[in-house]
Amino acid sequence: MKTLVVYTSQTGFTKRYAGWIAEKTQADLFDLKDVQGKDAAFFEAYDALVYAGWCMAGKVVKANWFLDRAVHLKGKKLAVVAVGASPNESPDVAVAMKHILSDEQQQYIKLFYCQGGIDYDKMKLSSKLVMKMFASSLKKSKDEKRREMGAFVDHSYDISDIRYIEPLVAFLAEGN
Repeated sequence: MKTLVVYTSQTGFTKRYAGWIAEKTQADLFDLKDVQGKDAAFFEAYDALVYAGWCMAGKVVKANWFLDRAVHLKGKKLAVVAVGASPNESPDVAVAMKHILSDEQQQYIKLFYCQGGIDYDKMKLSSKLVMKMFASSLKKSKDEKRREMGAFVDHSYDISDIRYIEPLVAFLAEGN
């Protein structure tokens, strides 16, 4: 199966996952900026297409680029990988994932979440400021769980692990 993995990454976690996915599936790997101008024929040459983007405010960054193309590629295996700072088992992840794809998109696109981390040293200043304000507001919460989350996200950390791509790799291998 000829597979394409396209990603966008701000701090490196999504790029790492995209690389792992491409390696495990022997896929072609491209940064989004290198394929944005490609025509439909480029994407038609693939049997499976995976878009990996980082999460921000409950959305996958630049996912609309992929979703706009996916509607024309329904006969292929299509997947979105959301890479975020929350642990996979966080209830917030399940809530956010429900809103990334529409009901119609869920019929032909499979969504996966991979926990990544935060690297304040690599973040753009605007993202860094938003995250620091978010962490500060959480730490002031009356709710203990929110305070714990604030303490968790107020510093850099890496909770990424190659094992989180296993469901995606299995999905891509189905029927082959």
